[in-house]
Amino acid sequence: MWPRIGELRTLALGTPGDLRTRLNTLVLGGVKTATAGLLTEYAEEGEELERVGERLALVDDEDSLVGVVEVTGVEVVGFAEVTWDFARSEGEGDRSIEEWREGHAAYWARVGTPVTGDSEIVCIRFRLVSAGDGGIPTGDLGT
Repeated sequence: MWPRIGELRTLALGTPGDLRTRLNTLVLGGVKTATAGLLTEYAEEGEELERVGERLALVDDEDSLVGVVEVTGVEVVGFAEVTWDFARSEGEGDRSIEEWREGHAAYWARVGTPVTGDSEIVCIRFRLVSAGDGGIPTGDLGT
């Protein structure tokens, strides 16, 4: 199972270090409003897919809260079927769907899970609900 903060599942983007810091910065800046994951990771971790309206705790390398996002869409598609509209909403600077596919295929290969055109990808769209310096210093995680 993935870690929890309170009742919220965590959203740990990319791999720890510079990549996670960059992706979190894009979310907190309102640029990144989507992320993609491998369906096989959910089965391996015994997790259900996110659902529209669910709130997730965005975390840093130490699993500390840096923000809360609300899921606005979830779709499972083949890697070759991911749309440019979705890829662009990831906000990572890709200039084409081909560039997005090359970058994501290389990333998943580096972390030990090569993908093919048929690999099932979980496409999650979200909106930033709450954030602050070092996360949310006070208040309700559900806000």
